[in-house]
Amino acid sequence: MERKQNEANANSSNFNKLTGQSYMGSIGTESLAAEVVTIDVNVTMGLIQKSHVYLDVRTVEEFQKGHVDAEKIINIPYMFNTPEGRVKNPEFLKEVLSAIKKEDHLIVGCQSGVRSLYATSDLLAEGFKDVSNMGGGYLDWVKNELPVKIPVTNKKEL
Repeated sequence: MERKQNEANANSSNFNKLTGQSYMGSIGTESLAAEVVTIDVNVTMGLIQKSHVYLDVRTVEEFQKGHVDAEKIINIPYMFNTPEGRVKNPEFLKEVLSAIKKEDHLIVGCQSGVRSLYATSDLLAEGFKDVSNMGGGYLDWVKNELPVKIPVTNKKEL
């Protein structure tokens, strides 16, 4: 039985081959789910216009392809892509603490809302006071035709 579960995990896109653990899926504790406040993209839009900081936890590559257009936006990846799969950024909390105060009003977003849920939980556990998860992530933001910013790349003139 255990072998079948391990094989199922290994074939899942949620399986991290470095740690041997599934990293996405259900949170696993009811208390954690109760602590995390998830808001939709339209509420997020209103809050970032009122001075909330938007923390984009996607990879740098994802962020550079396009991101939420916000005055106060910071990109600190929660996970990194490696040849072996995705791994959690071991410096995530340290990097966030160097850029954001625990008292700041913070909205955390990612591509679909899963990584940001985990990141929000970690930030709450670290003592951040006003942190919300943006449900649906950047995909929902784009689907709702909210403002995006696509960084200009340096192009050689022809």
